[in-house]
Amino acid sequence: MTDPKPRSRKRTIRIAALAAAVTACAGVVLVNLLPGDVGPDRSIPSLYGLDDPQFARAADALYGPALIPGNDVTALRNGRQIFAAMLKDIRQAQHTIDFETYIYWSGRIGEEFSKALSERARAGVKVHLILDAVGSGKLDKGQLDAMRGAGVEIEKYHPLRWYSVDRINNRTHRKLLVVDGRVGFTGGVGIADKWDGDSQDPEHWRDNHYRLVGPTVAQIQATFVEHWLATKGDLLVGTDYFPPLAPSGELAGQMIRSSVDDGSESIRLMYLTSIAAARHSVLIGSAYFVPDALSIRTLLEARRRGVDVQIIVPGPVTDSDLTRRASRRSWGPLLEAGVAIYEFQPTMFHCKVMIVDDRWATIGSTNFDSRSFHLNSEANLNVSGAAFARAERQAFEEDRSRSRQVTLDDWRHRPKLERFADWVAGLFSSQL
Repeated sequence: MTDPKPRSRKRTIRIAALAAAVTACAGVVLVNLLPGDVGPDRSIPSLYGLDDPQFARAADALYGPALIPGNDVTALRNGRQIFAAMLKDIRQAQHTIDFETYIYWSGRIGEEFSKALSERARAGVKVHLILDAVGSGKLDKGQLDAMRGAGVEIEKYHPLRWYSVDRINNRTHRKLLVVDGRVGFTGGVGIADKWDGDSQDPEHWRDNHYRLVGPTVAQIQATFVEHWLATKGDLLVGTDYFPPLAPSGELAGQMIRSSVDDGSESIRLMYLTSIAAARHSVLIGSAYFVPDALSIRTLLEARRRGVDVQIIVPGPVTDSDLTRRASRRSWGPLLEAGVAIYEFQPTMFHCKVMIVDDRWATIGSTNFDSRSFHLNSEANLNVSGAAFARAERQAFEEDRSRSRQVTLDDWRHRPKLERFADWVAGLFSSQL
């Protein structure tokens, strides 16, 4: 007769192993879903406006690198302008190309960038490429191998490994390109065909990117170097990366960054203090607008000061219906206070911009949501200058003319099923 005890012990071991695996998986999910340090949670005092010298002093002290004068910033609208400008500078590189992006996919645009980077690497230019391990998931391995074979150094940010499961939710969302340490790019565009064209239809997205020359390029380079050191372990220094930079324009610029790795939430603090300094207008364009409680309070306090607050978000064409629904859940108090909210109609609206009092603009990779403020590594370029801010306002108003305004009555009378779906989506707002 067979002794049943060994079977029983084996069954117990299997059950225990399964329970341990389930517990471990639940722990991974919990670690990645719990919000991190939320930073300031009390109202930001409105002690001074942009005209007060204290604002510039606070910007220097609170956000990171100082505002530096002498920059020229060129705004590029949509893929047709953006990709042409980026590729032109890449093809003219003589010493170094440093490129970091979240989205890099196979396709015509991806292939064009890969060929340009590979050609420069074969010509002796030092080419460094940081790709987010999740965002570059649609990039063909053959394309990666071809670039590496040409001499392009490629690193994946937070690759998916069993020993780094606690970082799965933390991505690099930065979009940075620096050529020869002298020309810098940042903005919202990813390397994929959906950004090509001129936002003329749902298959071609609306986005902004910016080309910078002047002393602040060194700050963009330092932002890239930070992540290259974190991923590769090499420190990039010397005149090929940090050459002397003479003044090239009239704008003051400041590149600021935030990252879970160092616990920095400089960008969220910058958004909140900039809104608190507003005296006339706050214009926000955001691909993913899911404000937390403090952000909503800060916008409401601006309205109580008489500030004109306008926000453009994606409309029916979106790549994240969950985010759109979570966003709508938060609109009630804003609409009641007179905040004007517009949904862009022709295609996906992927811009990330805020313009305050037609004097101050922040542009880059950051969305107005918890994922950008708390979870992702982001980088934004702050620009101080009336002419630049007015040009950004004009672009904002052009986008607004292609948008539909959402009224308080619209919001209150949306169908019950939509309201319930918005409420459910809002439960995930800390991850959006």
